[in-house]
Amino acid sequence: MEEKIIRKKTREVRIGNRAIGGGNPVLIQSMANTKTEDVKGTIAQIQKLTSAGCEIIRCAVPTMEAAEALAEIKKGITIPLVADIHFDYRLAIAAMEHGADKIRINPGNIGAKDRIQAVVDAAKERGIPIRVGVNSGSLEKELVEKYHGVTPEGLVESAMDKVHIIEDMGYDNLVISIKSSDVLMCVKAHELISGQTDYPLHVGITESGTLTSGNIKSAIGLGLILSQGIGDTIRVSLTGDPLEEIKSAKIILRTLGLRKGGIEVVSCPTCGRTQIDLIGLANQVEEMVSGIDLDLKVAVMGCVVNGPGEAKEADIGIAGGIGEGLLIKHGEIFKKVKEEELLDALRQELLHWSE
Repeated sequence: MEEKIIRKKTREVRIGNRAIGGGNPVLIQSMANTKTEDVKGTIAQIQKLTSAGCEIIRCAVPTMEAAEALAEIKKGITIPLVADIHFDYRLAIAAMEHGADKIRINPGNIGAKDRIQAVVDAAKERGIPIRVGVNSGSLEKELVEKYHGVTPEGLVESAMDKVHIIEDMGYDNLVISIKSSDVLMCVKAHELISGQTDYPLHVGITESGTLTSGNIKSAIGLGLILSQGIGDTIRVSLTGDPLEEIKSAKIILRTLGLRKGGIEVVSCPTCGRTQIDLIGLANQVEEMVSGIDLDLKVAVMGCVVNGPGEAKEADIGIAGGIGEGLLIKHGEIFKKVKEEELLDALRQELLHWSE
């Protein structure tokens, strides 16, 4: 029997037309890498990300022009928009005035308390949540000295200090993120902070790297954190196309049983018995099924010897041989086709399935 993850109870926070925490599903977040001032390009990218499964989008707001652009961007998208602010409190206020559904700040780099208070007052007036972000790369010098280096305990203390600053200003519509590029440090920090607060947590491994290393680090880190029921939104941070972040996040959530829907593709490794272009075929199948909203497992197998048996746990599968291919349902062969017709035969079966 599949073991189900028991989610930790956090308070509900509304971000635009979505809600996180409070038992709501873990939502997938990404960040546009366009210049926010480029309204048309930013909208186009966010629409692509939304189609791929992104549920919250963050945009950098480094200039007043970027803050003002949020108003037009909002008109062209359907998911909540988060403004990412560093240093200038005026940009945080302008972002909210121009429609940001949430702002991400580190109170430590916003400046004097009166500036933080101005941001908090603007958020309170509009009911806009604030995501308090702390990063291991910018941990305060006194905490580094206190804990003899950058540690999970230091990260948590830093985050909670920032939370208390905003709470003392009369606002508690908050989300917390504590990020580190050190995977195990990040995991430990989330374990610690989860026991100290019921604010929703945004989880990610920061600066995780390129497609290969970033995916591996994120899968391990997010897997260890989410498997303990910790986390309300996630981002797979990759140096690459943000669309890849969405694909990876969906796979991580499905693997942990935190997300249903969408076709899961499983495929065997290549070996000396492989008689077809299995790598090419598996990639073609994955691309083909990406837009089909069925809760199915599809197996792609490289030979007709082991294919049927290995595909037994899948709802439907294909296996290739010399000049021929098999379609398999629950481990039983139900159709033979020519090798070049294999992909199309699978597509037709999936179309029947969705009717």
